[in-house]
Amino acid sequence: MITGAQARMARAALRLGVRDVAEAAKVSPATVTRIEADKPANASTLAAIRAALESAGVEFIAENGGGPGVRLRK
Repeated sequence: MITGAQARMARAALRLGVRDVAEAAKVSPATVTRIEADKPANASTLAAIRAALESAGVEFIAENGGGPGVRLRK
C-alpha cells in the first residue's frame, strides 16, 4: 500500500488538487486528506487512490532502504 507522504508527493508532482484526486478515485476530498495525514483507511480506498495517481502518471517506489517514494513515469 501507499503512505500518506507518497500520496502527497504524487499529488504535488502531478500538480493535482485534493478534489482532482478525489474525483479520479471516486472518493470524497475529505478521504484524500485523511489518507495524506496517515489516518486509517480501507485497503480498497487506498487502492483506488493509488490507481488514480498511477493513471495520472506517477510510479510508486517501494521501501528499499532509502524510504518509500514517488517518481513521474516516463
